[in-house]
Amino acid sequence: MGSAESLRERWATLTRCVCDGARLMVGQGNYDTYVAHIRKTHPDQQPMTPTEFFRERQNARFGVGGRGGFRCC
Repeated sequence: MGSAESLRERWATLTRCVCDGARLMVGQGNYDTYVAHIRKTHPDQQPMTPTEFFRERQNARFGVGGRGGFRCC
């Protein structure tokens, strides 16, 4: 069996994955992943703030501004 520290690390990784998956299911991406992507692939652009990122993801999810979005009815 692994040490207590190893089990804690595995538990932390699992919970992080579950939480990230849940966020993606409801249209909320991971802000840190977004910032890393922007800095790597678009170094000339300033990343959105966490508030701007949340608002943009909500708008995309619900079709604000004619973006389609998810609708159940």
